[in-house]
Amino acid sequence: MEPSPQTIEVRPAGPLAATIRPPGSKSITNRALVCAALAEGESTLTGCLDSEDTRVMVAALDKLGIRITADATRQTLQVHGCGGRIPAASGDLYVANSGTTVRFLTALLTLGQGTFCLDGTPRMRERPIEDLLAALRQLGAEVASEAANGCPPVVLQAHGLPGGRTNIRGDISSQFLSGLLMAAPYATKPVEIVVDGTLVSQPYVHMTLGVMHSFGVTVDPGDLTRFVIPNARPYRGLDYAIEPDASAASYFWAAAAIAGGQVTVEGLTRASLQGDVAFVDVLGRMGCRVSDSPRGITVQAAGELRGIDIDMNPISDTVQTLGAVALFAEGPTTISGVAHIRHKETDRIAALATELRKFGATVDERPDGLRIDPAPPHAATIDTYDDHRMAMSMALVGLRVPGVIIRDPGCTAKTYPGFFRDLGRLR
Repeated sequence: MEPSPQTIEVRPAGPLAATIRPPGSKSITNRALVCAALAEGESTLTGCLDSEDTRVMVAALDKLGIRITADATRQTLQVHGCGGRIPAASGDLYVANSGTTVRFLTALLTLGQGTFCLDGTPRMRERPIEDLLAALRQLGAEVASEAANGCPPVVLQAHGLPGGRTNIRGDISSQFLSGLLMAAPYATKPVEIVVDGTLVSQPYVHMTLGVMHSFGVTVDPGDLTRFVIPNARPYRGLDYAIEPDASAASYFWAAAAIAGGQVTVEGLTRASLQGDVAFVDVLGRMGCRVSDSPRGITVQAAGELRGIDIDMNPISDTVQTLGAVALFAEGPTTISGVAHIRHKETDRIAALATELRKFGATVDERPDGLRIDPAPPHAATIDTYDDHRMAMSMALVGLRVPGVIIRDPGCTAKTYPGFFRDLGRLR
């Protein structure tokens, strides 16, 4: 099931009886790269994801003078930390459409000395970053949106990060807060961050704090409204193992729900740093059986699926996966709490509503989510909006419905270049 440059047709399969280990977590890989880059000494990161998002992060760090040695066959990156002293005095960095890269590096670059610019794809130039820039300015950084529209390109006149107190909105992207947290230990003074309003995607902030703790900096999360980060405890290099990607795992758990049978994802347990493992509980509410073992988590189909009403804010990267499963449920599924996903690789609420309608569903698009009223799905040709998650989630429908064609399947290279190969292996 190798994708062509233009389209791929997904063939029905099932019932399934499969075990799979997805590639490493993009979110953890890029967080570990930032901490390792700033650390004292060398770090060896194992189980790393090799994808567009991680490659642009590695390339940008390399351009900043941070030496990284990759061993693709072993999924290993060796990072020679800079001890918080960025070697380069200038740089024009390309971040493609990687939100983690632009947001994490914007904060990291304020620690340097010199002139820097971060830019990416046309869609990246539409993605908001002003709230992060405003928070960094409160800490003494000189950073701006070049077009003065609150979006990249981002320009920095870096002279170190003075530190102090800052406020940041929590309702657009948790990546803004994560970027601040990871850079803060190298500010001149301790940093206090106050989150204004509701913080979206809270599990990703816990993930950030978990990675920071592994590298030697512990921050009390409290109730996720206020953080105090000391400036006298630099990261230290270490050997760090990266978990399989839980967002990617959601597609395979959902495959069992849609096609029947069971799928075990190895390497992920309830103790994972990644909140998206909770997607199995969503499937449990819809009628699947979920079982845990030290080896991994198994989802098994168990009769008819039923629609649910659910706030997906904590695990918003799996909204599109749930949309695919909802097509096969008895009764409607209502998803709420995810207004912020309109600012992702595409407007994911609008795009998901459009594509689910192609399968015959009635979809009510709402400001913070959508209601899906399923009908027997039929063949459709699906647009993917240069969004890896649209391609991977909508492909799942083809495991049960003949004639599902995915346009631009290569967009999965952003986080999972081998997705369609691994989907084919479920057979």
